[in-house]
Amino acid sequence: MVTEAVIEVRGLCNRFGSQSVHENLDLDLYRGEILAVVGGSGSGKSVLLRSIVGLRRPNEGTVKVFGQDLATLDETQRSLVERRFGVLFQKGALFSSLTVTENVALPLIEHAGLSRADAEHLAGVKLALAGLPISAADKYPASLSGGMVKRAALARALALDPDILFLDEPTAGLDPIGAAAFDQLILTLRDALGLSVFLITHDLDTLYTITDRVAVLSQKKVLVAGPLAEVEQTVDPWIHEYFHGPRGRAAEDAALRARQER
Repeated sequence: MVTEAVIEVRGLCNRFGSQSVHENLDLDLYRGEILAVVGGSGSGKSVLLRSIVGLRRPNEGTVKVFGQDLATLDETQRSLVERRFGVLFQKGALFSSLTVTENVALPLIEHAGLSRADAEHLAGVKLALAGLPISAADKYPASLSGGMVKRAALARALALDPDILFLDEPTAGLDPIGAAAFDQLILTLRDALGLSVFLITHDLDTLYTITDRVAVLSQKKVLVAGPLAEVEQTVDPWIHEYFHGPRGRAAEDAALRARQER
């Protein structure tokens, strides 16, 4: 089976002064998959995401998206590629002075050139896709629960019909029921919209429930990337502690029970 890489990261190096976060890092995201990136604190997961989406220029290496090296594109070409990204930042990054509808409509007005009325109508569709009730549309972010903020931010990430969805700790701060519901929403959206998903998470339940592959950041590079069953067998102290500790075993058992009940 031929697997198409929609993102190809090769030889990536990121440094902050004398501190090196990534050295010679390689990673692929394949079309239609949910790839989870995990790693210890300070391993550079969010820095990697920011390098891929263009918010940080790496010191060395290349990032190709849909076969195009972002560093070689002019501003117009780069903008066209970046419009195919949807990004959900860890804390939502919603504008506090705008309602939920206005937050989702903003990229439609700024990047798609829609009128305010058309943008807000389409925003309603995206909010429904993200599982938000109509009653949330006119609320401001400060009045929303953590789960509703995540869904509003997801609706905004989906506003321009992206091909690739980037999620930075999407279930962080959610209760177990809310986190499980969000996981299922991502799985449903991936299948319905044909998305490729780049996911940063610490959530073991998410890993065992919805991911196709897992990449482990360690020692300033991708130590291993593959199906979870392969990754968890890798001989490495951090991987062993992470996947085979009490929480890892509990998450694996829960995922197995859920599959048996389907």
